[in-house]
Parts: sequence; structure tokens; C-alpha cells
Amino acid sequence: MASIATLERLSRADDPKEALIKEVGDLSAVQVMSNRLLVAIYIAPEKMKSGLIRAPQTIAEDIFQGTVGLVVKKGGMAFKDDDASKTYFYGQDAKVGEWVVFRPGDAKRIQLNGVDCRFVEDIMIDMIVAEPEIVTHRNK
Repeated sequence: MASIATLERLSRADDPKEALIKEVGDLSAVQVMSNRLLVAIYIAPEKMKSGLIRAPQTIAEDIFQGTVGLVVKKGGMAFKDDDASKTYFYGQDAKVGEWVVFRPGDAKRIQLNGVDCRFVEDIMIDMIVAEPEIVTHRNK
């Protein structure tokens, strides 16, 4: 799990995308294989819209239960149509720098430079969102 200091920086960032990119750092020496995407886990803001402040333990739960992440690297076969497996994307693609939604159980968790990330296969991406905050799990 990322250090408390890293989680606090990410949860207090004015721009979560910029903060994740900075924390993950240079990935030029990283090659993601096959049809996988390397996705940095979105850490929701420490201060909720209601004004409540989330406890460090609650913030840390984003690592395990978070369903939104920032694509930071892609494998060479990601989102490529494949006749052999009958997998077709019809032009759909998640690009580096986009927020994607996925099921945490469908992804392998790792850390890069102290930032929690997941490897997600292209077919396990459920949607692309403009802003991660629109994905919520509230009971109404």
C-alpha cells in the first residue's frame, strides 16, 4: 500500500490527474505487455463535498475498492481487434491520460514508485469518464 504521505498528497491534490502523473513519475523504462493497461488508482479527495474530512484509513480503502483509475501506460495490443479471439472494439479505445472505470477484482494490483496501480485487460474496461468524481457508490 502507498505510504500515508503519498495518499494524503493525492487526496489533497487540486488536480488529481496531474498529481498521479507526478507521483508515478517517468515510465519510459516500463513496457506494458499485450492487451493490458497500467492504471493508477484514483484517490478521492480527503475533504468530501459535505465538508467532512475522510480518515486516513478511509482514504486507504480507495486502493482496494476504487473503481476509477488513470491510464498511465498501454500494452501494444490494447484495444486492437483480434480475429483469433473474436475480440472487436469497433474503434473504441482508452488513451493514456484518460480516466477509466473497471472492477477491482478484474485487475492485478501493483505499485510503481510508491503509487498503487492495477493492470487491467482492455476488455475489462467498462467505460471512460471525463472526471473520476462522477463515479459514486452512495446509497440513496
